[in-house]
Amino acid sequence: MAVVRWELRRQNFYLLKRKSSLLLKFTVVVFSVLLFCEFLIYYLVIFQCHWPKVKRLAHDHGEQEPVLKAMFLADTHLLGEIRGHWLDRLRREWQMERAFQTALWLLQPEVVFILGDIFDEGKWSSAKAWEDDVQRFQKMFRLTSTVQLKVVVGNHDIGFHYQMSKYRIKRFEKVFNSERLFSWKGVNSHRCPRLDLPPAPVCLSFVMVNSVAMEGDGCSICSEAEAELLEISHKLNCSRKQVQGSSHCEGGQRLPSSAPVLLQLLWWLQPRLVLSGHTHSACEVLHPGGAPEVSIPSFSWRNRNNPSFIMGSLTSTDYALSKCYLPFECTVLTTYCAAAGFLVILILAHFEFSASSFLFGWKQRRMHMTR
Repeated sequence: MAVVRWELRRQNFYLLKRKSSLLLKFTVVVFSVLLFCEFLIYYLVIFQCHWPKVKRLAHDHGEQEPVLKAMFLADTHLLGEIRGHWLDRLRREWQMERAFQTALWLLQPEVVFILGDIFDEGKWSSAKAWEDDVQRFQKMFRLTSTVQLKVVVGNHDIGFHYQMSKYRIKRFEKVFNSERLFSWKGVNSHRCPRLDLPPAPVCLSFVMVNSVAMEGDGCSICSEAEAELLEISHKLNCSRKQVQGSSHCEGGQRLPSSAPVLLQLLWWLQPRLVLSGHTHSACEVLHPGGAPEVSIPSFSWRNRNNPSFIMGSLTSTDYALSKCYLPFECTVLTTYCAAAGFLVILILAHFEFSASSFLFGWKQRRMHMTR
């Protein structure tokens, strides 16, 4: 009898030890999978991205011209209170926040451009919903003091052509300080001085277009937007060699003489490169005159299984672009499914062993009682 009792105690101790071991294994697996899928995978994937090489001119004093490192992303589509299920919002926004913050830390761009459709419901959101969406955006896409953020408005931010209003445009511009023309010169400098004063710096211009207002039907908002772009076009053309000295170009601040980079499409600015969003997909079109237009894919898992952004190295005379992919959503889901399957097998194996041990102890006790 004492031997049987000792054997039962030993079996109970061994079962308790197995339960503790199972709990430890379960915790380790769950923690490891969460750590990998929600944090480490972003570093592993984005670490493979590198800034493209670009040709750099040398100045008279021997120094090479500066290169601007710019990130271009589009169509974040932050979900609103109407169509945004809380679980969908939580998943997509966490993905974009981790991807963006990881890219900032690893790649260290100098300026970030977001080309429209920051919000999904800006075209009809109330004032309260708009404030909530803006706060979430500012948390997700927070920047350090060394990085500038430039935003282009999209149709989901202010509405399609006949939905947009001056109220929606003003509240968007109030948050993002939207500007039509952005000039860059070197690090920690926000504006380019007059180019007719020596020494003339190397400088870049970016023209940001509200493409929603480019319907061309003479509406008041369209007319104002077109007038602004015509003025920018005049300034840019006056800074180019072929029109310098013209009586129409006297006075006023001179802009960089290099062709601008256009964020959205408009032919009269004679850009050297056009970058646009809206399509959620990547494609390239060569326009008459030789200016290529590159469409930037969506940054969100909600629109693509393989979101990405564009890395641009730009000088006054040249540019180079490369695509940086974010983690595939299917990879994360497959990892979670594989981990869940492994845990199920682990638990079943534990209970099968526990049942076998219980039956063994029960048989030992029955054998002792029949003697």
